[in-house]
Amino acid sequence: SENKLFYILSGSAIFYHWQVAVIAPNIPATYEAHFGIPMCGAVINPVNIRLNASTIAFLLGHSQSATVIVDQEFFTLAEDSLKIMKEKSQGHFNPPLLVVVADEACDPEALRYALGQGAIEYEKFLESGDPDFAWKPPQDEWQSIALGYTSGTTASPKGVVLHHRGAYLMSLCNPLVWGMNEGAIYLWTLPMFHCNGWCFTWALAALCGTNICLRQVTAKGVYSAIEKHGVTHFCAAPVVLNTIVNAAPEDTILALPHVVHVMTAGAAPPPAVLFAMSRKGFRVTHTYGLSETYGPSTICAWKPEWDSLPPDTQARLNARQGVRYTTLECLDVISTKTGEPVPADGKSMGEIVMRGNVVMKGYLKNPKANEETFANGWFHSGDLGVKHQDGYIEIKDRSKDIIISGGENISSVEVENSLYLHPAVLEASVVARADERWGESPCAFVTLKPEVNKSDEQWLAEDIMKFCKSKMPAYWVPKSVVFGPLPKTATGKIQKHVLRGKAQQLGPVKVSKL
Repeated sequence: SENKLFYILSGSAIFYHWQVAVIAPNIPATYEAHFGIPMCGAVINPVNIRLNASTIAFLLGHSQSATVIVDQEFFTLAEDSLKIMKEKSQGHFNPPLLVVVADEACDPEALRYALGQGAIEYEKFLESGDPDFAWKPPQDEWQSIALGYTSGTTASPKGVVLHHRGAYLMSLCNPLVWGMNEGAIYLWTLPMFHCNGWCFTWALAALCGTNICLRQVTAKGVYSAIEKHGVTHFCAAPVVLNTIVNAAPEDTILALPHVVHVMTAGAAPPPAVLFAMSRKGFRVTHTYGLSETYGPSTICAWKPEWDSLPPDTQARLNARQGVRYTTLECLDVISTKTGEPVPADGKSMGEIVMRGNVVMKGYLKNPKANEETFANGWFHSGDLGVKHQDGYIEIKDRSKDIIISGGENISSVEVENSLYLHPAVLEASVVARADERWGESPCAFVTLKPEVNKSDEQWLAEDIMKFCKSKMPAYWVPKSVVFGPLPKTATGKIQKHVLRGKAQQLGPVKVSKL
């Protein structure tokens, strides 16, 4: 039983399943694993390949994986993770079965090394199976299908357990709300290890779609796939969209040969990025969700009356998180004090909460987190937002990211959206910095575009603050600007807790003596 996945939720049965980890990029074997593993009654755990060995060791140990399927490029990463597990086991280590996936595009020496260490080659492993094996659907829709770990931006990663019912519903709902048709040609820019590729792994099979896999995502690779393979759809976080719109001319193919549909989620997209994507011919659908809701579970559904609005207004409206998916039973914004729904006035802030069949079973072996997350019968997202008169929700901040200056709340997201409008800014993130006068004030961390002259950072900082003064209330304007690359998680999310630490090291903003 050491290699079996289990977890308990109050009032539910205990489910036992074999756990299979997959450490691989977007390759055919990763896609196949999303079918083969559940069809044999096991649970798939796609592991983020950008994590370090110690974190992967934690995930493999926490999930008690019985088998690890690993791409040859990442075999040494898996090997290092298992060594860490063995060192911590105090003589009780039970190594998992290792299966290595070969790829002609990679260094053959890596494959030879893996086989020399006792790993089984993937295709050989498949040949050992029973071609007449009669797979059976799960006995219960509540049975676990997948385990995925949160990115751990503020704490240790939590294991999100998903069930068959939710995966089935989301697999059909995603193409429904996006308007995907049979035979869609889908480019795998979104990692399959991220929320099982937002369930598009299974959705593409339902649509008889074509999967185009990318081992590494670059702007050039995206444009080339559109031209070469006729890609019609792809999903990407805003950070990837930002890379596409700021790509060098030699890496782009414009005008696009046809309309390309893009679904974006993972962070609140700056309207400036959405506007730039639309100008290049991409049709962007904005969705919102979390690992705990199988990926996107709300959509900013486009309204026909928006067609006649100016492009920048369209982008601003499309940057909202929108309305619930068809398969999400309940979505609301509730007061963090009373638990009651906030007014639909676009101003009253509360926490975004969900409830329904496309919400996770719970966190693996973490009853305290489950109790907090499911308090009062809601899944609590931790995102703060408002509800507009038309019922569309809009994220204003994470609860831990709100800036309180002189007793007034400042939305870091809205400050960031304005920063992205500055012509020199490539990326921006805003956190609270201690302020001797106001308690806290916004501190902007900015990555400049490559072509910007960076020789006079003081002038650039002053120019950015002057720009912000023309876009927002005076007390929202960052009182400090720090230049440099932004720290990110393995899934490309900006690590605000790291930036908060840097802001703390800067010390408080001093009271002006003038």
